[in-house]
Amino acid sequence: MRFTVFGATGGVGQEIVRQAVAAGHEVTAVVRDPARLPVPLSDVQVHMAARLDEPEALREAVAGRDAVLSALGSRGRKADGVAERLTGSVLTAMEAEGVRRLLVVSAAPVGPRPADDPPLDRLVHRMIGAVLKEVYADLTRMEAALARSAADWTSVRPPKLTDGPLTGTYRTAVGGTPRSGRTLSRADVAHAMLALVDDPASVRQGVGVAY
Repeated sequence: MRFTVFGATGGVGQEIVRQAVAAGHEVTAVVRDPARLPVPLSDVQVHMAARLDEPEALREAVAGRDAVLSALGSRGRKADGVAERLTGSVLTAMEAEGVRRLLVVSAAPVGPRPADDPPLDRLVHRMIGAVLKEVYADLTRMEAALARSAADWTSVRPPKLTDGPLTGTYRTAVGGTPRSGRTLSRADVAHAMLALVDDPASVRQGVGVAY
């Protein structure tokens, strides 16, 4: 398949690129600094983009793609609307080029909590939510933009991210959140996104993923 990856030099984005290339997919990586890509430049098509908030500059990168995968988002507690704003640009570029399939990284707190979550998990959820309030608000607005769009989107919602290895073994919950799901490696987030690309049950859904 032909993929375009946004946020390709971040933690999850690098894993998406690495795993997609290893699986034999054709990958276009949208980057500012190609030197940060995790594979030889001969293995990927590089689209240089100085600004990601200008849809016209992104159209060439998404044209003719089977799917777009985005790991765009805040890298700190101050979200500044980055996920909502940049995902909006990607959606506009995709619509202009007639590309429909989009998978994005969100976060578990944006989705519904399991009704049977243990008290400790509920407490931790509230504490983390208070610390990362701006980040989760930005992701919530991003998901609202997805819902308003005509795209065939999937929002992948992991809990705390780790630098652990790729296992390929984790739980998923379409439209929900795995009970007591506390961590997931960036490598397995990427694995889940790639696995969901051609899963019709995940279209226009949030998907909780966790160990």
